[in-house]
Amino acid sequence: MGLAPEGEFYYDKVIKPEEEEDDDESDSSEESDSEELMMHGKGNGKREIRMIEHYSSSHRILLVGEGDFSFSLSLAKAFSSARNIVSTSLDAHKDLEKKYNKGTWNVRELEEMGGLVLCGVDATKMSQHFFLSTQRFDRIIYNFPHVEYIERRCLRISKGREEDQETKRMITKSKLNKQLVKGFLTNAKVLLRKEEGEIHVTHKEGDPYNRWDLVKKAEKIGLALHESVPFCKHKYPGYDNKRGCGSHPDDPFPLGDCTTFKFRLAP
Repeated sequence: MGLAPEGEFYYDKVIKPEEEEDDDESDSSEESDSEELMMHGKGNGKREIRMIEHYSSSHRILLVGEGDFSFSLSLAKAFSSARNIVSTSLDAHKDLEKKYNKGTWNVRELEEMGGLVLCGVDATKMSQHFFLSTQRFDRIIYNFPHVEYIERRCLRISKGREEDQETKRMITKSKLNKQLVKGFLTNAKVLLRKEEGEIHVTHKEGDPYNRWDLVKKAEKIGLALHESVPFCKHKYPGYDNKRGCGSHPDDPFPLGDCTTFKFRLAP
């Protein structure tokens, strides 16, 4: 199972063409059908376009930083197919079963529906990935980007030296997450289709998330905020947000108020 070739999409339900009234209208209808097929893929007739929130079965979708792949699976079930979906995770495939109760099962179901799952993909380097570097996507999604807190012991060296004082500073979550977001946006920009392609980042509102300067970082690398909308978990049936790290990686974390930021290439 895998992703359909560039420009091709697959659907499960055929929309029956409207009845033809005369030859002129028939010619017009055939031209219209041809244009729709060019826009939405190849096939032998009209195909139904399925939607869930901001996402369509006509979109080539890349999901980044998936936990147990339940969000990817929610989209696939809404589309009745995963052939337009590539799902990635930083976790190695062998770690999915250890960390998530349904991780391996969700991956298997995605693949059976025609999706492509890639493990061990670093969001900050994904534009260099051997396969992803050859692809372009309509939607690139990263839900709740977050890095595990890395604690570094301060080094006690001779006092008074500026460079020694610098080594004593703690690497905070905020700084690490800023680096993660910047790296993701930079790489996602490379993989984004130029015409109406969008990068979606969803994260929680309030402190410390508002200190990540998401919009400013996007603007500095040539992206523009198209819109921001509230994120509602219940609109994605089957989706389970996961901590992904620590002693209980399969546990959910409280969401509260969340926002999806949609970025496009700056004009």
